[in-house]
Amino acid sequence: MSEEASELASAPARLLATRTTTRARTLTEIRSLARSHTRTAIRVLVGIMRSDDATPAARVSAANAILDRGWGKVAQPVENGEDQPLELVHRVERVIVHPDDAGNADAEPEA
Repeated sequence: MSEEASELASAPARLLATRTTTRARTLTEIRSLARSHTRTAIRVLVGIMRSDDATPAARVSAANAILDRGWGKVAQPVENGEDQPLELVHRVERVIVHPDDAGNADAEPEA
């Protein structure tokens, strides 16, 4: 393959890597910008929570937001539709296949 053809073939990979890097950097910048307003946001939420003029729904929503940020959200149980918690089972299985038997998966192993 010529150098020019090789360069053209790797162009999509470089473009994808650039987009991924740019997207990650953009998300990091947005996250950083949002975090820079944390004190103000908490003060606003506390103001709403304490305000007698705010609706009860707004006060509860503000209180919940403050608790969620300070203590984390409560874990929600996953149910299976029968009002019982869903039991999660994790299984990792490694199957080693001899190259000579790869084409004959149903064959019984030889003793």
